Amino acid sequence: MTQTLADWLSWLEVQHPKSIDMGLERAGQVADRLGLRQLGCPVITVGGTNGKGSTVATLVSIYKAAGMRVGSYTSPHILHFNERICLNAEPVADAVLVAAFEKIRAAQGDISLTYFEFTTLAAFLIFREAGLDVVILEVGLGGRLDAVNLVDADVAVVTSIGIDHVEYLGNTRELIAIEKAGIFRRGKPAICGDDSPPSTLLKAAEEQGAKLLRRGLDFGHHEEADSWSWHGAGHVLNRLPRPALALANAAVALAAVFAAPLTVSESALREGLRLAALPGRLQKVGESPLILLDVAHNPHGATFLMQQLPRAQPGQRTLAVFAMLADKDIAGVIAACAAHIDQWLVADLPVPRGEQAVNILPLLQAGGASVATAYPDVAAALLAARQQATATDRILVFGSFYTVAAAWQAL
Repeated sequence: MTQTLADWLSWLEVQHPKSIDMGLERAGQVADRLGLRQLGCPVITVGGTNGKGSTVATLVSIYKAAGMRVGSYTSPHILHFNERICLNAEPVADAVLVAAFEKIRAAQGDISLTYFEFTTLAAFLIFREAGLDVVILEVGLGGRLDAVNLVDADVAVVTSIGIDHVEYLGNTRELIAIEKAGIFRRGKPAICGDDSPPSTLLKAAEEQGAKLLRRGLDFGHHEEADSWSWHGAGHVLNRLPRPALALANAAVALAAVFAAPLTVSESALREGLRLAALPGRLQKVGESPLILLDVAHNPHGATFLMQQLPRAQPGQRTLAVFAMLADKDIAGVIAACAAHIDQWLVADLPVPRGEQAVNILPLLQAGGASVATAYPDVAAALLAARQQATATDRILVFGSFYTVAAAWQAL
């Protein structure tokens, strides 16, 4: 092995026969060899169909504002792998990752690990050695059988439950909820951000003996003109600063903070909310015309995106630069967005599992979408959108993490 991060990542991509291989046995054996099931500090694990990244970002910002050393693990990344493993909101250096990879490889022996399992164990190792005050872990897929679930959460969060990854989690919210609830622990708080959770999630929480706290029942928020308020856990917070993230996810993060075994001052809460932000979540990257990037990639996320998108001003058009993976519910995403988009510029996504634009165009026509044109890649579609848009129009780039990454590189 050469000692560069790029070489390690390329090697990891071909070390297991399946890119996704659900189960905890293999990674658990390696974790036990290195004592990685305990990270030496409180752990908040965040699962859910959508909203995970925003919730993690809010938690990190709040704990950082409180002066705590915080580690966070998220996936996927947008541009660089290092984005997945952060200390105090800063991606770790290549050398830190390489050193962790070497230790995982030495302990692995003949146990085969997926890319995600291997890198998750590396994140655990980095966090344990960093001497942190709190760790925030984002579930990669599902929850019950995800490698992140090797570590017991002091607070478990399920942000939302929608239909995605049906080949692994099931094709109903009821089945998916069971997988999401797998991160709950007996006697520990479990935060549910879905205001209408399936009965299977409620049953799972009861059977596992978790202390379930539900949005709209045990905590909630109210949006105001220039601020917002939050209530729950015996607290009422008024005139809170608006983060550059969806308030529903910020509200879930606050519930997790109050449930966690850590003390955070109200001033730190407010400062953390004020500074909370996350790339690729209705992110503004251009003016005249306004350009917005969002990683929404399933019907549930697309519906939420349309709810968060400000109402168009009189005479303002919304142009969509759109590209998706072939194994996603493209028709469902189109149905959620068609009424809000005036023109579609559809791009090929030249990555594994990427869909070709020519295969998306018929879905747009069937979904009643407005004018649509195909382009060879996201960069070409974005360039065309910028040429066709007036200064008062807006361009929304969405459909996948890959779509947002390509737009960033083009810009």
